[in-house]
Parts: sequence; C-alpha cells; structure tokens
Amino acid sequence: MYLVCPKTYEMAYRAIQEYIQFYNTERFQEKLHGLSPIEYREKAMA
Repeated sequence: MYLVCPKTYEMAYRAIQEYIQFYNTERFQEKLHGLSPIEYREKAMA
C-alpha cells in the first residue's frame, strides 16, 4: 500500500479497504498469541 502512490480516489479507496480486510482477518497479532484473528476465532470455537 505504501510503495505506490494511488493515481485515483478509487485506487486509494480500494487499497485502504484491502488493508483493513487484511488487518482484521489475516494479520498475526501478538495479543492473540501470534495467531491471526481468523485462527484465534476458530481455536476459540473448537
């Protein structure tokens, strides 16, 4: 996201949305004991 300057508002919006999706679902988080949010939820449900 930071390596390329978006040329349009739509490109910037899409990049931000993709990062939010990544942050909320895939990024490993120390507070979740090194798991991604999805992995943490799956483990909690088991």
